Amino acid sequence: MLIRRDILRLAACAALVPTIGRASSAHDFTFETLERRDGRLPLADFAGGPVLVVNTASRCGFTPQYEGLQALWTTYGPRGLTVIGAPSRDFGGQEYADESRIRDFCATTYAVEFPLTEIVRVKGASAHPFYAWARTEAAARSWPTPSWNFHKYLIGPDGALAGAWATTTEPEAPTIIAAIEALLPASG
Repeated sequence: MLIRRDILRLAACAALVPTIGRASSAHDFTFETLERRDGRLPLADFAGGPVLVVNTASRCGFTPQYEGLQALWTTYGPRGLTVIGAPSRDFGGQEYADESRIRDFCATTYAVEFPLTEIVRVKGASAHPFYAWARTEAAARSWPTPSWNFHKYLIGPDGALAGAWATTTEPEAPTIIAAIEALLPASG
């Protein structure tokens, strides 16, 4: 059941984001930030660099993956990688319902410094428009789509979906590192 707050958020998203059928890249989508209310996080702001978008949850067996995500941000952020955590309650309700509690948990438990979005839906008809688009793009390539918390989508510098990994693939897995490094400008 949608509550008034959810309806207002959906209306705001509809006004900011083109319909899925017209979206040509991830750069067409905007999230709201968890860090500050009414803060926008347009993926177009990260054009030219890779973006790793991960649906997260604070009370999941995979929550320690925050350490690997922060390590990626620390290591590759200076070279252009953006990591975005998208808290979701879609899988087992394993995310706090209170966004300030999420922010505090991430900061104090895992020293998370990368951007976090507000709580979003990642599956079903009410999925955030980015996740609906990514699901379609991934399915066309026979890549995995979110079936649990900590699914990873890699967006290329051009806004195209460049990779997708299931929950069980650690953030610092060689396959993810190789995909990120291939999208970064050469160092040195």
